[in-house]
Amino acid sequence: MIAKSAAQPMQSNLELPDVLVDDLKAIFGVRFSVAPAILDHHGRDESSYPPISPKAVVFANSTDEVVALVKLCSQFEVPIIPFGAGTSVEGHILPIHGGISLDLNNMNRILGIYPEDLMVIVEPAVRRHQLNTELKDTGYFFPVDPGADASIGGMCATRASGTNAVRYGTMRENVLALTVVTASGEIIKTGTHAKKSSAGYDLTRLFVGSEGTLGIITEVTLKIYPQPEDIAAAICIFTSITDAVTAVMELIQMGIPIARVELLDELAIKAINQYSKLSLKEKPTLFFEFTGSSQSLKEQMGIVQEIAKNNSGHDFEWATRPEDMARLWHARHNAYFACLQLQPGCRIINTDVCVPISKLSQCITETKQDLDTSWLKAPILGHVGDGNYHVLLVIDPTKPDDLVEAERINSAIVHRALILGGTCTGEHGVGMHKIDFLVDEHGTGAIEVMRSIKKALDPKNILNPGKILRV
Repeated sequence: MIAKSAAQPMQSNLELPDVLVDDLKAIFGVRFSVAPAILDHHGRDESSYPPISPKAVVFANSTDEVVALVKLCSQFEVPIIPFGAGTSVEGHILPIHGGISLDLNNMNRILGIYPEDLMVIVEPAVRRHQLNTELKDTGYFFPVDPGADASIGGMCATRASGTNAVRYGTMRENVLALTVVTASGEIIKTGTHAKKSSAGYDLTRLFVGSEGTLGIITEVTLKIYPQPEDIAAAICIFTSITDAVTAVMELIQMGIPIARVELLDELAIKAINQYSKLSLKEKPTLFFEFTGSSQSLKEQMGIVQEIAKNNSGHDFEWATRPEDMARLWHARHNAYFACLQLQPGCRIINTDVCVPISKLSQCITETKQDLDTSWLKAPILGHVGDGNYHVLLVIDPTKPDDLVEAERINSAIVHRALILGGTCTGEHGVGMHKIDFLVDEHGTGAIEVMRSIKKALDPKNILNPGKILRV
């Protein structure tokens, strides 16, 4: 039986020690703040949880300043919650045990671009769009695209992926090395600039996906890739979600090098039509992107159209002009905000699971059947090329029954994914919403191993406490 997700958070009432406040003011000056507006900004994300303000906010400019903050907070056992773009959807940055929000947005420098080694070194607050703007004239780009203009540090912390993962992988595959400040205030380096290594434990992968609970990332070395020679995008409408997913599965199994393939159901299409001023037919739809030479694109187009047609695909439209492709993907990236407009004053509980590609059609079809019996609006979107899909459960935060119903559906979605060999989260991370589901996925033995790692690296439990695990 799947456990229910974490309950609504309770904020700690413990105030910061006066001596700690004095020390922080001496180090950070005006970059230490208890202004209500700043506290409020750092106590909310894109999740459905109510805002929870930290006790203070510190704006760090360097790794050394992060070290100074951590050493003081360790001394007084005060929680630290790293804060970047604030785009998380599972409550990752909420200070549920009080403490200090560490705003890293001043650490937004690109430290080095090395095209000859296919890598770039950045500080944690560098944004995805910022990085690719800097890379544009070099002929290279960074492919991991979670949709939101997230910070690189935040993307590392949640092991982000997104629309390009089917071709280029997730953050796990694209981070070469890290600089991390530990819970005791030590600076450690993980990984190297080499493409591979067999030396010791893979600490880089340990911190990628740790959601700020094991250390604070202050520098990241990333892989970069040559910009594609040519790009083509397409949309295709299907009679049913099952047909659309079957077409994708056949394309993947044939080895077609798809760069992106996104599924939107009819309600998601309705939302982006309204929000992005498009006129797409309100049917299950696939968005494709292909890259390669002109000749290879022609070959891919022919195969894709044939497979789509064999699965009741129709109204196939290609876009090769940059402005048309940009408009198409801009609409897809804004789908979350588009769905917020489906109901005035609503919030979204955004769940995502990932299953083996062969199980995806069954998983989505059965989820659709669950949604048909509910009064909640719930668009489905998916990075279906790698078996990942999202259900955006639209709720009225003033109606408790909506929340109960959303969590019932969420539990059913996760339960189904786990039975089919999948995971409770493909890219959003655990935060505090999926703590119990993580136990169901891995079992108590594996959770105890994770808990022992947390206790070893953060014995005072000051780094983003209450996320991923209960300690």
